[in-house]
Amino acid sequence: MGFDRKYLLWALSYVVAGMSLGVFMAASHNHEQHITHAHILLVGFVASLIYGVIHKLWLGAETPRLAKTQFTVHQAGAVTMSVGLFLLYGNIVPEARIEPVLAVASITVLAGALLMLFMVYKTNTVKA
Repeated sequence: MGFDRKYLLWALSYVVAGMSLGVFMAASHNHEQHITHAHILLVGFVASLIYGVIHKLWLGAETPRLAKTQFTVHQAGAVTMSVGLFLLYGNIVPEARIEPVLAVASITVLAGALLMLFMVYKTNTVKA
């Protein structure tokens, strides 16, 4: 399975999770998780979908090791961020305990974006 499809499957999983959380918030009239909801949809769904499109349209298989690293870094950061925010805004884990986890997750997501930028920069041709 190519990285374009892997990203698409992850993106669709994030959209289901994010929308489910949104439906739950609407039904319960409890919107404390709105930040979690937004991050799941933006960092998880939108970024993964865009990365999948980039793989489909521009990136070939020249750097499979780097592509695998970037994929793993992004997904690890996005999942950790989503879970961490859920624990924080659900008042399950105190802010002082979860903040370092969220900081690492944020930096991990940024590292994934930087790796994607590097892969796009390194590839100078459009995939046929």
